[in-house]
Amino acid sequence: MKSLQQRKENVALLSVVSNSVLVAFKTIVGILIGSVSIISEAIHSGMDLLAAIIAMVSVKKSNIPADDVHPFGHGKVESISGLVEALLIVVAAFWIIFEALKKISSSQAMESPGWGVAVMVASTVINFIVSQRLFKVGKEAESIALQADAWHLRTDVYTSAGVMLSLAIIWIAHFIFPKPNIHWLDPAAAIFVAVFILRAAYHLTSQALRDLMDVKLPAEEEAMIRDIIASHKPAVHGFHQLRTRRAGNFRFIEFHIKVGPKMTVAASHNITKEMKQSIREKFSDCVITIHIEPCEGKCTEDCVAGCLLAEEKRPRLATLS
Repeated sequence: MKSLQQRKENVALLSVVSNSVLVAFKTIVGILIGSVSIISEAIHSGMDLLAAIIAMVSVKKSNIPADDVHPFGHGKVESISGLVEALLIVVAAFWIIFEALKKISSSQAMESPGWGVAVMVASTVINFIVSQRLFKVGKEAESIALQADAWHLRTDVYTSAGVMLSLAIIWIAHFIFPKPNIHWLDPAAAIFVAVFILRAAYHLTSQALRDLMDVKLPAEEEAMIRDIIASHKPAVHGFHQLRTRRAGNFRFIEFHIKVGPKMTVAASHNITKEMKQSIREKFSDCVITIHIEPCEGKCTEDCVAGCLLAEEKRPRLATLS
């Protein structure tokens, strides 16, 4: 059976290949029939291709173990790649809008819209299949890069469907009317594509910046960590200074625990070892730092907030003179 890392790299390569094929077909058909919406979709797929290449590189790079120069590993490579992808998407989206507005003001008609419908059908089907695979492996591996790539392609599915619908209407209208005046649908669909691209860029930027700014883990994940700590009472009297962050698929977790002042070093070490094992059962890739302190009854506000002792055994909050 292939390792999870091999599956990540394989599905990233699949995305590169599929996007390369779609860029070529969309560009050729878009130029031949004079469709700005298909050309805009080719640009969209070009951005997807660049995103897929970045994702493929970052998936390999982020898996490199920590070293002397990078003691916390290389996980943030995925977040950086996501931010770069988002910025490229914004540039492409505004270029598409500019070209679409020019096309609306012109009277240039489109030729053979049926070819455009065919390439959009193929694009929708291919991108849906590949994005499903990216989502599956990306969620299993908790890879931001792969999930970002999946959202790129899923957005392409929706925009391709929109372009396909507009071209289909133009195509059918040619059979009903001799010269239907609805070619504005083509650039309108291109603007629709650009709006979806900008929306995807916004969400991708937000997700990448969260990790780069060391935002704490989601509330439900921190709740799991608190539950694991609480499961070790009464040996553990309390905890405080829980701090978490994420870099790529790696989580960094640190906190202080309070134990009896007479507990041996060996006993306290076993407790931290059990805690780390329990946390790693929930989160496979994580770095955990646990600081042990004696519980001597001199409690700070933070200490009382994480106290695990029974109410009647809790020491009073230390007052500051």
